Amino acid sequence: MRTDGPVHHTWEPCPAVRWEDGYLSGNGRHGALVFGDPENDRVIVTHHTLVRPNGSEHARPPRLADQLADLQDRLLAGDTTAAERFTDGRELLWVQPFHPAFQVRLRGGTPAAQARDYRRSVDFATGVTDAECEGWRSRVFVSRADDVVVQYVTGGTDSPDGGGGLTLDIDLDHRLPGAPADLGIGHSAVRTPEGALLTLRARYPDSDRAYTGVTFVVPMGGETTLTPPGVRVEGAESVLLLTRVVRHVGELDTADHVQALRELVPDARGGPRRRKRAYDRLLDRHIPLHRTAYQRVTLDLAAGESERALSGAELLTRVKSPALLERLFAAGRYHLLSAGGMLPPRLVGLWTGDWDTAWSGAFTNNANLNLQTASAAAGALPEVTEAHASLIHRQVADWRENARAVFGARGVVAPTHTDGESGLVYHFNREYPQHLWTAGADWLLKPLVDHDDIEGTRDPRTAAVLAEVALFYEDFLTRTDADGHLVVVPSYSPENRPANASWGSINAAMDLSAARHALLTAAAYHPDDPERADRWRALADRLPPHRVNADGALAEWAWPGLDDTYDHRHLSHLYGVWPLDEINPYDTPGLAAAAYRALQLRGAENDSAHGHLHHALIAARLRDGERVTDALGQVLDGDFFHASLMSAHYPRRHIYNADAAHALPAVLIEALVQSTPDRLVLLPALPEACPTGRLRGVRTRFGAEVDLDWEPGRGRAVVRPTRSHRIDLRTPAGARTLDLVAGEDHVLDLGSR
Repeated sequence: MRTDGPVHHTWEPCPAVRWEDGYLSGNGRHGALVFGDPENDRVIVTHHTLVRPNGSEHARPPRLADQLADLQDRLLAGDTTAAERFTDGRELLWVQPFHPAFQVRLRGGTPAAQARDYRRSVDFATGVTDAECEGWRSRVFVSRADDVVVQYVTGGTDSPDGGGGLTLDIDLDHRLPGAPADLGIGHSAVRTPEGALLTLRARYPDSDRAYTGVTFVVPMGGETTLTPPGVRVEGAESVLLLTRVVRHVGELDTADHVQALRELVPDARGGPRRRKRAYDRLLDRHIPLHRTAYQRVTLDLAAGESERALSGAELLTRVKSPALLERLFAAGRYHLLSAGGMLPPRLVGLWTGDWDTAWSGAFTNNANLNLQTASAAAGALPEVTEAHASLIHRQVADWRENARAVFGARGVVAPTHTDGESGLVYHFNREYPQHLWTAGADWLLKPLVDHDDIEGTRDPRTAAVLAEVALFYEDFLTRTDADGHLVVVPSYSPENRPANASWGSINAAMDLSAARHALLTAAAYHPDDPERADRWRALADRLPPHRVNADGALAEWAWPGLDDTYDHRHLSHLYGVWPLDEINPYDTPGLAAAAYRALQLRGAENDSAHGHLHHALIAARLRDGERVTDALGQVLDGDFFHASLMSAHYPRRHIYNADAAHALPAVLIEALVQSTPDRLVLLPALPEACPTGRLRGVRTRFGAEVDLDWEPGRGRAVVRPTRSHRIDLRTPAGARTLDLVAGEDHVLDLGSR
């Protein structure tokens, strides 16, 4: 049944019990995780800067440069375990773990036994979570305009003349799972002319670092009584709460922060109607910033109205439903936008209700971060790309230190893990010699290059870092093989090892692809310096080709004698297929066939969500819709999604993790529309659950916007270029050249499939 379009919200008929099921809102700085409980509501507040000191804030990279030549000699001589000794002997140290700030607790409201007609929802187009029942309603959003968590609780009516039956006990509670027992906590509750001000200060154990949360409580009507550490509001028509969190060193004077909150509600001392307008004004300032970004790209899979009307939990049981893909696409896009701002999404996005976050809730750069942000460029979310860029540019000085300390080289080397503060490399143990990974800078810069392709510009910041990546390779690539090719040694393929050698090895396929791409891209970004550009191109030309192994598969290590380990969650060796354009069915069909064989042989190991969706992204580039369908099915049928539509790392909702939620929109876009600076591919790998649909607003790397319609037997696309260019067009009807003229729409009949 064709309907007017997919819903841009999800809902449940009951409050969240587990924090993992709480609805999410965020502005890329602050996050809110909302339970929606009318009797005992909780809003967990997070902030991207909240990382707990654990000693790693003082860690430096290992100074191993004087041992590098010996390591290279040993590896080239056949010592397959030599890299295990390339360390300064330190114990494994994780980055500072991400954690929640506190929960804003509102006790009272409506007793659960009396909560009739309950419903909670989150509107993806506005970022507002809404929970209501007879006699009570709560709305929460995180303002993109004013950087504040906004809560607005009413007694079930929006009328300022309505009854005043709302009674709430409000406090800030740090006691969340895993919170350190010796966390230094200080509370204050102060009456103000508008209502009350609640403050929570938390000092980390054995540290001068701390964070402070401030909540401004503005009731409409009723009486306000201090009940330290909280406040009691009785007989109010509504209560507006504004919350901010600041991480700091030493003491913090909150006066400026309190004044800033006051200025957001200038009508707070006025009558009921003026106070109601305070919430409306905050929302009106926020919505255009959020909605404009969210609505740039939409997906309609012609799902039935009855399935579109289902709650999120019910819909998750319809694993083959187009309505499920529609909603997960919308939710993933919403969560990605909400998590990306001052920084890109962490492993948990921007949210957690537990201090014991898996893998420190870090930015994990060797797979997860780029998978999560994979839809940002084509999906028209430059806000997320800029957040990604912010993480990179604030850490370039640390990347330089990594290159000097570990490799004795100029230029930059990116870390595998970062907490957002430090970009230094110090994560090492035998199974995870992450300091050997030299492909990271190119991998992390690739989304910024894609964005520049779309915009038709070259960001000077990206150009500068690319030049430093190329400079590193000038110093690092000094060894050659018997054929005169350069050798990447040591080399590391995250997080795998050859079947017959240790983790640190030689000529990992990802390292070869990254070095080649970085050098050629740096040259393209610096046409005004032809001498340097020519030198970088010449260096790229000396890198060895990829190797095809005895199974006919692209080998994960191009060095002869290193055997593949197929059962692994990472697919780093196929970096040349996705996200690079180095290996594709059109220009390099032989290598594409070898890459496809490697994909066929790849196992799922521990069923990590990111592994399945990475597999799907590569399958889409290799035009295999069945394999895309199967990889999506592994995630949809594996119980990876919470009722919040945020995802887990493992099946059966084990370990809260944003990889699947954020990467799924990228998989669907890649299956429908792919582009390079000179090519457009339409419907390359249509998933089985998507026989009919409409995709609107996808951006291409040759500077055009694409709208796509398809159904069994035919399809249609409209290409809207912003610059003139000749491209290679690939559709189900065949291949041809298309001359695009800026400002002129091109309507394409895709023919039969």
